[in-house]
Amino acid sequence: MSPEPVANGSRKQAGASPPACCPFYHEAVELIGRRWTGAIVAVLLDHGPLRFSEIAQAVPELSDRLLSERMKELEARGVVVRRVEPGPPVRVTYALTPMGTELQPALQELTSWARHWLAQDDQRRQRRPVRTL
Repeated sequence: MSPEPVANGSRKQAGASPPACCPFYHEAVELIGRRWTGAIVAVLLDHGPLRFSEIAQAVPELSDRLLSERMKELEARGVVVRRVEPGPPVRVTYALTPMGTELQPALQELTSWARHWLAQDDQRRQRRPVRTL
């Protein structure tokens, strides 16, 4: 059988299975794509090291319980470092590691995409006439 053309211009063998998704890509999307995680990382990218309450204030719809859970996950994966400064009062701050900081270009691209496509979609929804019964 001859190869079949596909959308991106390359050829695919008939009956061949598609290439598998990269496991590292999948893991990264699962980590950063978890609910509120991207917002937390974006806040730390924009503002630098912050205390727990400052992160909570910057992402107001996020519960303390979920913020605590996400911070532990990000710390365990090496994206965030937790620093305890002796007191009184004891101050705990969270900062991005070099690994976390390197997410900036990806999050900037995602922000650009969202502003272009999702804002456009939002405008389209607002222009639609409301149907009444």
